[in-house]
Amino acid sequence: MIGYLTQNYPLIHAFQSRTSSRTRQETRIHNRIFKMAPKLSDYFPDDEIIAVRGSLDRPISGLVMDSRRVVPGTLFFALPGLRADGAMFIDEAIARGAVAVVTHKLPLSTPAKVTFIQVADPRTTLARVAQRYYGFPDRSMTVVGVTGTNGKTTVAHLIKHFLNGDQRVGLLGTINYDLGGRSVPSFKTTPESLDTYGMLAQMRDAGCRQAVMEVSSHGLDQKRVLGLQFGAAVFTNLTRDHLDYHQTLDAYFEVKSRLFTGATGSQPKVAVVNLDDPYGEKLSAVIPTSLKKVTFGENPQAMVRAENIGLGFKNTTFKVIWPQGELTVDSPLVGRYNVSNLLAAIATAWGLGRDPVVFLARLNAFKGVPGRMERIEEGQPFNVLVDYAHTDDALRNALGMLRPITPGRLFVVFGCGGNRDRSKRPLMVKAVQEFADFAFATADNPRSEPLQQIFDDMKAGVTAPEKITWVEDRRRAISVALDAAKAGDCLLIAGKGHESYQEFTDTVIPFDDRQVVRELIGVKTLKHG
Repeated sequence: MIGYLTQNYPLIHAFQSRTSSRTRQETRIHNRIFKMAPKLSDYFPDDEIIAVRGSLDRPISGLVMDSRRVVPGTLFFALPGLRADGAMFIDEAIARGAVAVVTHKLPLSTPAKVTFIQVADPRTTLARVAQRYYGFPDRSMTVVGVTGTNGKTTVAHLIKHFLNGDQRVGLLGTINYDLGGRSVPSFKTTPESLDTYGMLAQMRDAGCRQAVMEVSSHGLDQKRVLGLQFGAAVFTNLTRDHLDYHQTLDAYFEVKSRLFTGATGSQPKVAVVNLDDPYGEKLSAVIPTSLKKVTFGENPQAMVRAENIGLGFKNTTFKVIWPQGELTVDSPLVGRYNVSNLLAAIATAWGLGRDPVVFLARLNAFKGVPGRMERIEEGQPFNVLVDYAHTDDALRNALGMLRPITPGRLFVVFGCGGNRDRSKRPLMVKAVQEFADFAFATADNPRSEPLQQIFDDMKAGVTAPEKITWVEDRRRAISVALDAAKAGDCLLIAGKGHESYQEFTDTVIPFDDRQVVRELIGVKTLKHG
């Protein structure tokens, strides 16, 4: 269980009901464990509490924000949410053994055996208490936070690769959580603060001295990294995305900028900013002068910049220049946007005191990022790439990169997610029609939104109806696209990347674009063999 104590943890057993058959020795052991347990008063300063019912001298066995994960002795945080208020689950948490509850409003009546703590903002309190409970793990490591619309995952993996010399480097990101001693699948790009501090503590205890994490706008706005001390904060770019949540680009940018201005409760020691992006230039101008600022890009004013860029289908070359030197780079990552991603990682590692000559020597060993321009090779005479591109800007970058290096036709399979920003759907179609010879529009993750409504929104962006077809079933769309591709062609399957599932209403089904491609090519090879 990530971020929580496990069911067999001795401290939890100490909170369970005693049985008459227990021996005196067992009773003494349990009493000793109980007395050693941390107490509420250890984590709640008086100035963070509005009101209390019950004792703050009460021992606790752990922290929980999901009533289903409550075990005897835990402190339950009743968080207000977009879909449901955590206060609705207080009774369930108490029934499962919670001994204390943090809430923004005290109930009219409270059981005597449970301590209730009223605070102004439970999310803020959760972050602060979690940081204290896990012993401020961010102070024992250099934590790098990467934010931006596109490129976060690739940049985070590159930074981890560059820093991973003689010490372990942890990772929290869209694809997986590398905790130093083990790696687990990701369930959220930026986890809740309780999970974030819990996993950083696991990294610290596993010997990590650096950690890299993707920081989403939702994570910033919902205070999941509140108070976290970042050794470096990285800004990749900002384009239209998540406007269903933020409403405007300016509001979206304001949330992103909090990582750099100290609005999260702590300023980073190094700020790394993309000067090729208009919002990067805007951010660079408002970063406090007290911070060490490192800029990157093709912009001549950038501290870490690229020149003489050569783009190929299997590699990219350029000269990287930084204040103390320059070096010719031969990168296995393709595309101009990956030059920007590489510059971000180089600028970050250099800003943290690493020598580019040393860490760039390891670039050829970088295996790439799952689902990010991942090439599928199954003996077919044409190229197939799977990528996570799910915004108009990301699609334009991906297809714009493939267009000049594809000798034949350029095909794309793509869709738009349900219950997300509807305004970007026609823009995604326009981007596809600008570069692709033919497109297969299909389901992405429809969630609870009717697919026909998603298609109707997308059709507003059609400029060449003869160059696009609509196929509801994603597997069928990929199959038809594979049938259409011939030698010299290129097929990009965009939108889901590394994801191994597809969301429909309240159902999640297994679906991995990469696996589906391999299966379909195998079937088609057998048919024609």
